[in-house]
Amino acid sequence: MNQSESAVPDPDRNPDLDPADAAANAARDLQGLSTEVTARVPRLLEAMRSIGMGLELRSTLDRICETAAELGDARYAAIGVVDETGDGLEEFVTYGVDDDVAEVIGRRPDGHRGLLGALIRDPSPVRLADLTADARFAGFPPGHPPMRTFLGVPVRVQGRIFGNLCLAEKHDGEEFNEHDLHMLRVLATEAGIAIGNARLYEAARQRERWIDGSVAVTTALLSGGEATDALSVVAEQARRLADAAAGVVLLPTAEGGLQIAAISTDLPTPAELGDIVPPESFVVAAMMNGESLFLDDAAADPRMVTKYSEPFGPMMILPLQSGGRVLGSLITPRGREARRFSETERILATQFASQAAVALMMAEAQRDRERLAVLEDRDRIARDLHDLVIQRLFATGMMLESAQRGTVTPAVHQGIGKAVDELDVTIQEIRTAIFALQQGPAEAPAGLRTRVLREIKMAAVPLGFTPVHRFVGPVDATVGELSGKNLIAALREALSNAFRHAHASRIEVTVDATARLPDGAPAVRLSVADDGVGIPEGGRRSGLRNLARRAEALGGSSAGAPGIGAEGAGTTVVWEAPLQVAAEL
Repeated sequence: MNQSESAVPDPDRNPDLDPADAAANAARDLQGLSTEVTARVPRLLEAMRSIGMGLELRSTLDRICETAAELGDARYAAIGVVDETGDGLEEFVTYGVDDDVAEVIGRRPDGHRGLLGALIRDPSPVRLADLTADARFAGFPPGHPPMRTFLGVPVRVQGRIFGNLCLAEKHDGEEFNEHDLHMLRVLATEAGIAIGNARLYEAARQRERWIDGSVAVTTALLSGGEATDALSVVAEQARRLADAAAGVVLLPTAEGGLQIAAISTDLPTPAELGDIVPPESFVVAAMMNGESLFLDDAAADPRMVTKYSEPFGPMMILPLQSGGRVLGSLITPRGREARRFSETERILATQFASQAAVALMMAEAQRDRERLAVLEDRDRIARDLHDLVIQRLFATGMMLESAQRGTVTPAVHQGIGKAVDELDVTIQEIRTAIFALQQGPAEAPAGLRTRVLREIKMAAVPLGFTPVHRFVGPVDATVGELSGKNLIAALREALSNAFRHAHASRIEVTVDATARLPDGAPAVRLSVADDGVGIPEGGRRSGLRNLARRAEALGGSSAGAPGIGAEGAGTTVVWEAPLQVAAEL
């Protein structure tokens, strides 16, 4: 049974109508109808006002569902948001289905089949007395609550389909009537406007985050340090900004393949540092040609010839290129069940990769200039040692030899001879030093203190202020490489959590190399304290669990404590690990 026809003018049938006029016309259409509908008009207008108040897309969708269920006297409501391709659902939000039931149901509808798919392909209202008897019905998944009566309308603005709004199971057991249909049409029109505004707001915030991320990468890369640290910064920022499961940077090899140079992920993956993607992979050919690749399901793509794509679904593979030179590749994959990357995300990620490539080239040029300056200084010192010091020492030796020939006292003769021998040894040592100066400096790895300061500088960009820092004890001299690397990762996670969740105005970072573990073993302790909102009851704690796992893997621990705000407001993350870990041996 499909009762979508109506004598009331349908705002959906005039897609060029201004959204505000469409909502006003639809509201006027309700006037003069039955007492039941007229009584609902004030509630409908209040609902329209409420829906238009929010800018966050998810909260807006939740509010639309709740409002539709209330006004339609329905037990269940749902709204599906069509993705950018127009052939599936990007978001699917429900009302009336609790979390336990949703977990049993599992994966949400994708809009490719069933009544939801029909509403996308044929965007016209659908009203059914029994949806299970309709030919378009594709069945319920296990655990789905039973539903019979159904009402669905398209959500559109200026002719563009944004999604569909549906009601199911009227509380009184009756069918949805014409009045419910008119009400839902008006609500769908307002919902389309609200969703459009929320999408614009989200797109603006997304661009802002990517811009901040690019600035943070550039700041970190140009602050000096090892090339491997620079690549790790690119991988970490790309993973965070793309909301991906991992961030991977690959560099070309002499044999024509791509080698994994940096990985940022909290998940177990088959990829490891140093692994090589062979030259015959289509990924290598595309990257060397400067092409970007966007895969909807990397694990199922037959072109992927390596094991690295097995745990992943949507994937972006972007060249790091600048001025026609390909420096490497940046890969950001999502999980198997994750949503596809939107067109906006693809554009922003491509721009980020280009900016990162420029920053890498600038950092490389800066390191070359610094090396050149050091070499020039060393060359000057070598010339001074040769032209001044050695010549003077040689002249002093000649004078002593002349004095030796003129003396008759054996003791004086012997003493002068010994002094001449010492001068010869000194001249040889200076010449050795000159030779070493002319060989060029070996790149010493950045110390832990330098890496901590680099993370703080990078975090200052999105935070809008620079966290206070303090070092206790000989940090560079006593903290082992494995503990140091994990401490930097823990610091990055803690600062990221403070930026994304804490809304802090002050952050204090302390690295203490004189700490002790409960068993008395020497340890390094990282404290990151803020004056933000703290961790709410029932809030997500995945970041704290990641920190704890890192510490425990080294034989240490991680815990939260009150912050540095008034009356202990905020959060303090305390992370500690042994100074030296056996795995380093």
